[in-house]
Amino acid sequence: MLKIYNTLTRSVEEFTPIHPPQVGMYSCGPTVYDYQHIGHMRRYVGDDILIRILQWNGFEVKHVMNITDVGHLTSDSDSGEDKMEKGAKKFGLSVWDIAQKFEKQFFDSTDALHIIRPNILMHATDYIDEQIELVEILEKKGFTYRLDDGVYFDTSKFSDYFKLSRQNPDELKKGARVEFIEGKKNPSDFALWKFSKPTEKRQMEWESPWGKGFPGWHIECSAMSMKELGETFDIHTGGIDHIAIHHTNEIAQAECATGKPFVKYWVHHNFLTVEGEKMSKSLGNIFTVQDVVEKGFDPMALRYLYLQTHYRQEMNFTWESLEAAQTAYKKLIREFKSWDKNGLPSQEYLEAFTNALNDDLNTPKALAVIWELVKAPIDSKIKAATLTDIDGVLGLGILEKELEEEKIEVPQEIMDLAKEREDFRKAGDFTASDEIRKKIFDLGFEIKDTKSGFEISKK
Repeated sequence: MLKIYNTLTRSVEEFTPIHPPQVGMYSCGPTVYDYQHIGHMRRYVGDDILIRILQWNGFEVKHVMNITDVGHLTSDSDSGEDKMEKGAKKFGLSVWDIAQKFEKQFFDSTDALHIIRPNILMHATDYIDEQIELVEILEKKGFTYRLDDGVYFDTSKFSDYFKLSRQNPDELKKGARVEFIEGKKNPSDFALWKFSKPTEKRQMEWESPWGKGFPGWHIECSAMSMKELGETFDIHTGGIDHIAIHHTNEIAQAECATGKPFVKYWVHHNFLTVEGEKMSKSLGNIFTVQDVVEKGFDPMALRYLYLQTHYRQEMNFTWESLEAAQTAYKKLIREFKSWDKNGLPSQEYLEAFTNALNDDLNTPKALAVIWELVKAPIDSKIKAATLTDIDGVLGLGILEKELEEEKIEVPQEIMDLAKEREDFRKAGDFTASDEIRKKIFDLGFEIKDTKSGFEISKK
């Protein structure tokens, strides 16, 4: 039985979907105005593990993700510059081109990390009518009011507004949570629809019952998730930074419009820091998956590194830890490659692995089960079959890596260096032998000594 931590109840609960075996899951997707970094990717790997273990447990997952290509302001206070317009200025492209550029970068990153693509991908710009319709419903039910710059949601009219964040409304002061906008009735009130300013020219704006403008950030997720998954669905995921504002506002909009519970299980992932510090442009420590690859690392080593930390714990990224993860990952591939194949899996180890992931996605414990399997005094055919099944859930691509390595053509230059190194080894000149090993490594290959000679693989 899968158990998962539900932010709504602040407890680990047994997972029971609304309409088993179907599971409806919505993931907050990227705002495609700039590069998605390794902190973002950690969260999406976490979502991927959740989907895979749900499927492993026999559930049928309908995974919906949004692409925020409009309406996300730089401030949670519903003020500041639109992120899409900001990105367009930064890169000298149109807003539409920026959206395409960074959506591609996002999926290039997820593909490199073996993240399963969502069943349904929804772009906010394709669902403006649905967002307007949801605001109209809220307006008719008396949950909104207008200011000079937009239509706002009155949070004082939703008694359960703080049930997800568990903030104390009495402690919220002007400017404590968000900047205060003149005319707002409550500090926590938020924009449903923003009006275009007469003095500015926007690339993205639409006609609405309230005049020309664009949707607030939060309204898109409520409107689109309910369109595809129904007014109440099973799982909503995101980063812990979304709890207090974005997801709290989603709940308010949806439940006030429908009068029904919005989401049964809220799953939130913790942050990733770099060398113990928050990622920031000023520190120059924002890295993408593409940066990782350019530094000579396998994206699967990054995925392996993510799995070493529980999704609800803050993770500290260092290049040394990534190096260690790559070493462990390659060792695992070498072990798998050395095993006989075509056996049957061990139910004992599969059960231990399943129990680990069913315990609130305990990936560190799941990895520990793998290494117990590697060391176990059992037939290698059993090991190979068991690890193949396990990797179908962890998504490390171990079988694919072995098949890739079998297809590698080693350049003649590398083969000549390897033979020269072998001659030095036989002559007992290990200093020269080690120098050639390093040269081979710098050229993108690794050499492993065997009883019959040596093996060469891509590093």
